[in-house]
Amino acid sequence: MDTDAPIEEIPGENKIASWRIIVRNTAYILGTLFIFLFALDLMISSLQQLGANAADTILMATSNPFTALFIGLLVTAIIQSSSATTSMVVALVASGALSLQGAVPIIMGANIGTTITSTIVSLGFITKKKEFKRAVTAGTYHDFFNILTVLILFPLEYYYGFLSGMSQQLAATFFDPVTTGSVGKVSFLGSSLGSMIDQLVALIGNGVVLVLLSFSLLFGSILLFRRMISNMLGLRTQERVKQYFFKSPVQSFGWGLLITAAIRSSTITTSLVVPLVAKKVVRLKGVVPFILGANIGTTITAFIASMSNSNIAISIAISHFLFNFIGVLIFTLIPYVRTIPVKLAKGLGALTMKYRLAGFLYILLTFFFIPFSLIYLNKNAVDVVELTYEKQNKSATTTYKVICKTFRNHALTSWTVYDRDNGDPSQMMSVYRRANVLMINNELFELNQPGFCRDGEDASGKYSMCIREVQPHLVLSDEISADSVYVFEKTYHDSSTQVLYISSVENLLLKKSNVSADSTVAESHILRHIARM
Repeated sequence: MDTDAPIEEIPGENKIASWRIIVRNTAYILGTLFIFLFALDLMISSLQQLGANAADTILMATSNPFTALFIGLLVTAIIQSSSATTSMVVALVASGALSLQGAVPIIMGANIGTTITSTIVSLGFITKKKEFKRAVTAGTYHDFFNILTVLILFPLEYYYGFLSGMSQQLAATFFDPVTTGSVGKVSFLGSSLGSMIDQLVALIGNGVVLVLLSFSLLFGSILLFRRMISNMLGLRTQERVKQYFFKSPVQSFGWGLLITAAIRSSTITTSLVVPLVAKKVVRLKGVVPFILGANIGTTITAFIASMSNSNIAISIAISHFLFNFIGVLIFTLIPYVRTIPVKLAKGLGALTMKYRLAGFLYILLTFFFIPFSLIYLNKNAVDVVELTYEKQNKSATTTYKVICKTFRNHALTSWTVYDRDNGDPSQMMSVYRRANVLMINNELFELNQPGFCRDGEDASGKYSMCIREVQPHLVLSDEISADSVYVFEKTYHDSSTQVLYISSVENLLLKKSNVSADSTVAESHILRHIARM
């Protein structure tokens, strides 16, 4: 018998081994996805466990859109993961600690903060002058793309609620959300596993410990998922990347989108192209479509985090997608504009070639010094007022509070209604005032002459709303009075009416009464106390 003869491979064994690898990898992917969603559910429950004080702290910190923008930038720059930041934002909104309008600027900031990694990678070539120039150019293109997109879209969001309004409209149109304004218990894993989380929360009992645990699980699952998918795709081989990913702009864009969606990290994919450009394996022009595709692909994390199909969660995911998608359209379709981030990146690359410390100064200024400075300068740009309302009906009289945030030199105000029993946020509303048009939670009030009427429809049905009178001065109590109060009367088809007293000076609802068809007051809400915070 010839012992040196080659052993003949058995095809069946190879197939079995391949299937085992596929099953194992699928199990790993599903496992990390389960941990990710479990961490989101736990974070929501943890934030609710902390109660109203924690919610007030977060609301105050993010009440100014400028502050929220730079909080998103700083947090993402520190943890170097926009996926973790956007996931936490979804959890914060789902827990009622953050409104959609407060979340959008954080997501914008996260898109800038995530670019720090590719910039840091470029500094690794500092010892080689020409390679360093090319590396910085490639590493900072993503920075300038996101910074310029923020400069374009942030003012539109700040003054007109562009992204938040559009995302809410798209969520309501295409996803048939369960709820629009209320904030309740959102679960990503369903009621059965949700009960397991409730038991864990009850067992630990400490909100701070639960938040730290949920964040560790969330961040760890994202890192594990990235490493696993990266190894499966073989992204560590530069020649393979060049061969498959950069043959044409369309192919480069598609691969950037798909790989980033799979890895759930634009940080890795954009950092990957820095050494390729530095070593002249690929030109900057060839990697730009890849980076733009990666910018779209990274939005998949927010969509995974919004699997509960709640309006708020899906709206955040859509906002994240719209921000990146509109940026890609602007810097792809407009000939002159699309060259601006390339020119800025090349200019910084040339500067770092001449002055090596320019790259370090750029990172310190862009990601740390400027955000901290602007947060400090804008800390008093919002007025916060606590309103206490008295609710009266046939069975009882109760009170509840509303936190009203008014942004200076801004047409937008936000109201957060807190539950009277546990102090948790139960509803979030936006108030928008422009000239004689007042919008309260998407309901239109036209501040016109007495007798002016219009038809409309709300959750209670179709109605006709008229301005009954305009009171020059209204006194509700010894401590509360208001000038120029409009009295609106809504008459429904069943003959029931709703009377609303709205201050046109403060843009506040002072009093609301629901009157049944037999002229009895079924329920009334009256403002009883105002406290400046």
